[in-house]
Amino acid sequence: MTEAAHSSRPRGSTRSRRSPAARLRLVVLLATRGLLRHRAEALLLLVAITTATTTLSVAFAFGSVADLPWERTRALTAGPDVWVRVVDDAALDRVAGAAEVTAAGRRHRMYQVDDLASDRGRVSALVQLRDRPEDAVDRPALVTGTWAGAGGLVVERAFADALAVGPGDTVRLSGRPLRVTGIAVTTSRSPYPSNTPGLVWATSVDDPWIAAAAEHRYTTVALRLADPATATTFAASVTSPDGTVQAQPWQATREWTLSDQRLVRDALLIGAWTLALLAIAGVVVLAGGRMAGCHRRAGLLKAVGATPRLVAAVLLMEHLAVAVTAAGAGLLLGGITARLLVRPSVGLVDTALSPGIGPTGVLVVVVMAVSVTSVATLPPALRAARLSTVRALAETTRPPRRSPLLIGLSARTPAPFLIGLRQVARRPRRAVLATLNLTLTVAMVVSALTMRHHLDGKGGHMPTGPDFVPGAGNPIVERLDRAALAVMIALLAMAAMNVILLCWATVVDTARGTALLRAVGASLRQVTVGLTVAQLAPALVAGLAGIPLGLGFVRVAARVAGVERGEFTPPVGWLVPVPLATLAVVAVLMAVPARAGLRRPVTEILASE
Repeated sequence: MTEAAHSSRPRGSTRSRRSPAARLRLVVLLATRGLLRHRAEALLLLVAITTATTTLSVAFAFGSVADLPWERTRALTAGPDVWVRVVDDAALDRVAGAAEVTAAGRRHRMYQVDDLASDRGRVSALVQLRDRPEDAVDRPALVTGTWAGAGGLVVERAFADALAVGPGDTVRLSGRPLRVTGIAVTTSRSPYPSNTPGLVWATSVDDPWIAAAAEHRYTTVALRLADPATATTFAASVTSPDGTVQAQPWQATREWTLSDQRLVRDALLIGAWTLALLAIAGVVVLAGGRMAGCHRRAGLLKAVGATPRLVAAVLLMEHLAVAVTAAGAGLLLGGITARLLVRPSVGLVDTALSPGIGPTGVLVVVVMAVSVTSVATLPPALRAARLSTVRALAETTRPPRRSPLLIGLSARTPAPFLIGLRQVARRPRRAVLATLNLTLTVAMVVSALTMRHHLDGKGGHMPTGPDFVPGAGNPIVERLDRAALAVMIALLAMAAMNVILLCWATVVDTARGTALLRAVGASLRQVTVGLTVAQLAPALVAGLAGIPLGLGFVRVAARVAGVERGEFTPPVGWLVPVPLATLAVVAVLMAVPARAGLRRPVTEILASE
């Protein structure tokens, strides 16, 4: 065959023989150039997905070490399977002699007093008489100091933290001064304030005057069962309805002890899935906002010989690259953040924690990021790829419709408002996308308010009453506050990014039209106000529609996270200002990018088009 014959072979046959590796390299090259050309949008998409993956990674990291401090403390203190408190000592023989019991600790007298005073005030307390901590079952572990002697007390660690006392300090019990000799932890009962009154230990030497000052007297014993898993059933079977026999299984003690960790983890999971759902919707709007650009780019690629499959692959590859990068960044940031936030409960021994996300968590985070992006970008990528080349390159603005009535009304309308109405009328798709974007933004703000209200209901604040130290903080509330703050910052940051993206995309998309307006005499101020006015109608609709949408997002996220209990509707007073605040924020944020974008010379904009 001659050289001319070789050269006359259609290019399509060469393209058909192109290897998969070569096609992949071409897709990666085109996708990379697309990302570099749209850096701002790629960065905003990266930040949005990274925020969701980071929050989800922190939640998984919390779960990986939640039980470790408890397990180590229980092993150190020989924690009981069931802790029993009785009023009548005769009942204790029946409980301790049950067939399920394999070991029992020493029996200790316990008194409830209502006058334990420190610098923070007066509070009720349980005083257990114990001459030494060592025992076969239930031996309190000293964290600091020494065991109590005559005239001394050892205070449970979380209770001591609330009282703000330590070894060497003095408290008064029913008016009598006692020196704090040590701080200890135990797993026989959950720590203060999960279990009240707070617990202290004294010696039998001080029994007579403590008994005289006590309101109630009990006897306690710690039990070990043949099958610890049956502790809940055993405790229920021996607990009496009249309260003379009370038994607490180790499962309940663990649940209450770790309540702060679990509440924080639940809060992070709800926040993470809320962010994930909002990220899905945000990416959908982002892809819709880029539809015109995708159409034009698809047309250019097809004009130079690209197939619809190649076009769809390039558009999808751009977003998947961002998703995979965001998943990696979220896993890294989540691990770092978890190490800063995770710490044992005050009522447990100090444990060096190294939270890890684990293979399952990594898989969930990566799949979530990729799925979010695929669901959001695959349909518009396929639609762009299927468009004909001519239609993809065609102008998408709607031609103006002139009528005597409209001309008469426009003659009496101030120029800035006329510019804004013109933008809405000529680009109805942009107006719809702006409304959807702002609706999601409002939903993020409402989700943040809902999360705040939900966590307030879960954690509450430190209750008042004789069992709670006056003026002391609630460690559960403090941890929930930190988790709520982190989730609210993430949601509000995504909301701010959405508004910024909308404003900047509007300025870029209308650059040629506003340049023509300026060329025929419109001032910079008139065009800026006009662009702002064009966003106020979508902002008003979004301010109203975003409220039920935000409430729905949090409820769905709670179900996905497995947390269905709690109050998910904030007070009406929190929601009423949302629509007006949306109008104000959009008006302010729209003015800044509008003025910045309009400073570009008119000749340069028209020449680039």
